[in-house]
Amino acid sequence: MLFITAVVSAQDSPKKTQKGHTNQNKFRQLKDVLATPNSQRTASGAPGINYTQQKVDYVMDIFLDDDKERITGSEKITYHNNSVDELAYLWVQLDQNMRAADSKTPDIKTTSIPVETTKAKFKSTYVDKPFDGGHNIMSVTNEDGSDLSYTIVQTMMRINLPKPLASGEKFVFNIKWWYNINDHTKDNGRSGFEHFPEDGNNNYVIAQFFPRLCVYDNVEGWQNDQFWGRSEFALEFGDYEVNITTPEDHMLGATGVLLNEKEVLTKTQLERLAIAKKTFDNPVVIHTQEEAIKLEKKRAKKTKTWKFLAKNVRDYAFATSRKFIWDGMAVDINGKTVMAYSYYSKEANPLYGEHSTRAVAQTLKTYSKYTFDYPYHKAISVDGQMGMEYPQICFNPGRPNPDGTYSDKEKYKMIKVTIHEVGHNFFPMIVNSDERQWTWMDEGLNSYVEMLAELAYDKDFPITRGYPKDIVGYMSGLQSKIAPIMTKGDNVYEFGNNAYGKPATALWILRETIMGHELFDHAFRTYSQRWMFKHPTPADFFRTMEDASGLDLDWFWRGWFYTTDVTDIGIKNVKKFYAENGDEENVKFIEDKTEGLTFSEDSAKKANSNFFYEITFDKPGGLVMPIILEFTYKDGTKSRKTYPAQIWRYDDNQITKAINSDKEITNITIDPDLETADVDTSNNSWPKNKDSKFSKFKEKIKG
Repeated sequence: MLFITAVVSAQDSPKKTQKGHTNQNKFRQLKDVLATPNSQRTASGAPGINYTQQKVDYVMDIFLDDDKERITGSEKITYHNNSVDELAYLWVQLDQNMRAADSKTPDIKTTSIPVETTKAKFKSTYVDKPFDGGHNIMSVTNEDGSDLSYTIVQTMMRINLPKPLASGEKFVFNIKWWYNINDHTKDNGRSGFEHFPEDGNNNYVIAQFFPRLCVYDNVEGWQNDQFWGRSEFALEFGDYEVNITTPEDHMLGATGVLLNEKEVLTKTQLERLAIAKKTFDNPVVIHTQEEAIKLEKKRAKKTKTWKFLAKNVRDYAFATSRKFIWDGMAVDINGKTVMAYSYYSKEANPLYGEHSTRAVAQTLKTYSKYTFDYPYHKAISVDGQMGMEYPQICFNPGRPNPDGTYSDKEKYKMIKVTIHEVGHNFFPMIVNSDERQWTWMDEGLNSYVEMLAELAYDKDFPITRGYPKDIVGYMSGLQSKIAPIMTKGDNVYEFGNNAYGKPATALWILRETIMGHELFDHAFRTYSQRWMFKHPTPADFFRTMEDASGLDLDWFWRGWFYTTDVTDIGIKNVKKFYAENGDEENVKFIEDKTEGLTFSEDSAKKANSNFFYEITFDKPGGLVMPIILEFTYKDGTKSRKTYPAQIWRYDDNQITKAINSDKEITNITIDPDLETADVDTSNNSWPKNKDSKFSKFKEKIKG
């Protein structure tokens, strides 16, 4: 009866009913976004007590046919089901099928006919006959040689198991295959060959060349995204025994420990290699340019087989050519010697000879400092004229002019890409995130540490990506062409800015502006070490950074990673007050309404030693960020004050702050060093100055 009366009273109330709303506060927690923690992935961001991951081992025999430009291979695959699940089938990646004649990759790309184009561009865009690429599967068999059922679905192949694979069991099967190698200089491929018509030779940089297992985990189940060409790979760790047969006159570098050095290297090369392993200051040439040029002039009819063993790697790649020069030097990683190597043709010398191996060495040192000690025995940079990374080996650009000279622009480009690609040994080759789903987890994190390595290589290194000012143009662009960082790489417009630039900038801001070096470095190192040789997700990264730093950063992740909001904080108004002399227990504040920030002569005389200012800040941009202020005083001195982002917690649009100063202020500036990626700096100064560097910066951004 009482309940009914209450309802009637509410209905009869003259008060106007207000509409409710959900919590849209920028500082609300990410619990509505992140996956619920469990015994495999904890709330702290660390792997849980029941964390598991699969293991896949490969034994491969690879034959490179230099005449037919073809690779033939056979592999024995041992799949270890370490999950708690029973598996009815296995999924295998066939990445080369992206280049098959019936590939769907060209079909998803929109095209139009330009008014003018070059013949070369026309031929590459409107081909009469597509390249005959793709994996040709010759057989898939059980361990005993009997046929094994399989189904190919574009760039993936399902292995139909004879019986379900129980938890803790392993399954062994074999695949034989071949494919035609693509010319990566024509199709912008991630692997392939570069042909040199002057001497008739090829440089081969070979990757994604063998059928390899997809990831199966407790987050996605089977990774089932097709490879369309951009978003990269999700892979399991395992051990590789690989035998690669090449022409006898080739020089080869690959993932893994070379087991038969004495069979494939000359006595002189072995002697030089021994010297390189004890030389820490300069690269030692192991196979010289003169020796390589001699081999270029004729093609060997015989072959040789290179034997490698690679333990606990997530992928495999190699590079081989009779044109390759080879140099190397030792790197001291906390008392452990790691080798830095480079393989390059004469066309890349002297640029490669002077900088490649040194860049490899610097990368290993810097990344080891900020993450974990590099665990492998070597890292290789190859003159591959692209930018692509694999365990212990990467393919990089950079060529001097024909006369051997090169510009600073070409030098820094080559060093930048080399550092970036070698850095990928850490992300994702060891901290093994899913590149297909979350491109930023390897590209963005790697681009951030890359900046530190570049500055260590050269304190004046011309960094082009990662500083807050460099992302403003992208973030202030058309919203229809911008996606949140937390978007699959295949589906974004500006891939470089979205997956590389913006996340690198976000981490730079966290370290330089919000967390400070000590807290950020400890948290970042904790994440890196927690997830070495494991499969982290974005939630694991976000949670670990908070867990290890003691800071709630949900507001930052939500704004920077889940939205396309921008930073724009301005000074809307400033009022001046002085405290009238008199009874200190009943002070009266009087506003000085003269123009500018300095007080009138009469007000200054009445002031009781201190000056007071009430500053109104507005925030046209959607991101909440700290307010960094620089005060300029009448005597020419300056001071700074930073208010945490949480100052916006009650009002997301406008807030006021009272300032007590013992000196008169003549100017107030927000973000004086451009460290928050503010997209409109015309409202950052008071009084407003049209000729200030901020207005000029704004014009530069617009340009």
